[in-house]
Amino acid sequence: MLDRTLTFVLAGGVGTRLHPLTADRAKPAVPFGGQYRIIDFALTNCLHSGLRRVLVLPQYKSHSLMKHLRDGWSIFNPSLGEYVTPVPPQMRTDESWYSGTANAIYQNLYLLERSGADNVVILSGDHIYRMDYAAMLRFHAESLATVTVACMEVPVGEASSFGVMGVDVDGRVTTFEEKPDVPKTLPEDPERALVSMGIYVFSRELLVRSLREDHINPNSAHDFGKDILPTLIRSEAVYAYPFGGASGRVSVDRYWRDVGTIDSYYHANMDLLEPIPPIDLYQKSWQIRSAHSQSPPARTVRGRFGNEPELINSLISPGSIISGGSVWNSILARDVRVDDDAVVEDSILFDGVSVGPGTSLRRCIVDKGVQLPANERIGFDLQADAARFTVSDGGVVIVPKGFAFNDRGPRRVVAVATAPTVENCVADGDAEKVGVSS
Repeated sequence: MLDRTLTFVLAGGVGTRLHPLTADRAKPAVPFGGQYRIIDFALTNCLHSGLRRVLVLPQYKSHSLMKHLRDGWSIFNPSLGEYVTPVPPQMRTDESWYSGTANAIYQNLYLLERSGADNVVILSGDHIYRMDYAAMLRFHAESLATVTVACMEVPVGEASSFGVMGVDVDGRVTTFEEKPDVPKTLPEDPERALVSMGIYVFSRELLVRSLREDHINPNSAHDFGKDILPTLIRSEAVYAYPFGGASGRVSVDRYWRDVGTIDSYYHANMDLLEPIPPIDLYQKSWQIRSAHSQSPPARTVRGRFGNEPELINSLISPGSIISGGSVWNSILARDVRVDDDAVVEDSILFDGVSVGPGTSLRRCIVDKGVQLPANERIGFDLQADAARFTVSDGGVVIVPKGFAFNDRGPRRVVAVATAPTVENCVADGDAEKVGVSS
């Protein structure tokens, strides 16, 4: 069954609500948890579930994502028909970019029809969770479904952000409404609703037919939740698969997060610092895979002025050095440096960030390669911070990639006077100029 399944990972989201983290990269390529990218979670699920024919559909600012797929996911054996392959829009069926989730698959009907697959798994590349798709495929076969939709229960106050489902006693989907103003609640619990996770299993023949019919519908938004599923439940066996059941090989934690806003992204990262994290990243048989650089071990060291380093309840990645500074409840990506008397609190620092002596950060996200000078204070006066940076609704300050500080205040680095080298670009935190991943 698994070797006759084709998987599509939708990875073209603009990620507007994650700006400025998505200013130079697609949403699925945004770093997460110090050493991962968001898309690593869906791809890891494919790997451990035994799905080895995976097509990733990028679109928006895809260079960073494509490089990450090359560096971290060139692991399958093409001679055995295995692959993780990016497929940008190719204008095979029309002259537009991907214009909806269903349209993205429709534009790749050529690949779908020649795949020989019996079933098609469709995933989003921008959620944080662990799931055994093989168990969902078994459920799909055993229930004689033509479409299976992964679902979970959420508080009714959150349900308007999802496709809300109604099911009968056998689990067959009877209603489906995308992002309703008044969500339908569970019959047994008026405080909760059943929602779609955007994870689907289709029989290939039905998917091809549905996409062709949807394409010629002038009133369609070409979206699975808005158009395809509400139509199919009238005539097809569409079943709901409950997320987080005991079936499958992944340990049950029932953790799923849409990290589509700065605040949801920040809190999902902070979840990893809980005494018992709500998502289990430590199951040896289901470890999250990513692209890893050849960095030396992380270390703490006495600072130049004799200060002892302090590291409390934090994640620090390879190559990072805490040199006489303090890091509390924070996540440090690769090759971060925290200097003498600097304090990093409740913050997320991306690759190559340098925190100068005496600088203090609180509830900040600092993007890749930013060099923070001595004695800066960010996150303590949100009104002043908002004049320089993006501040989220929840009070998280984002220092964007390419920001530099000087005597006249911060400025955006937009050009260099001479041709850059690897050495001076990395030192300046401006890796994009030499083609290094964003």
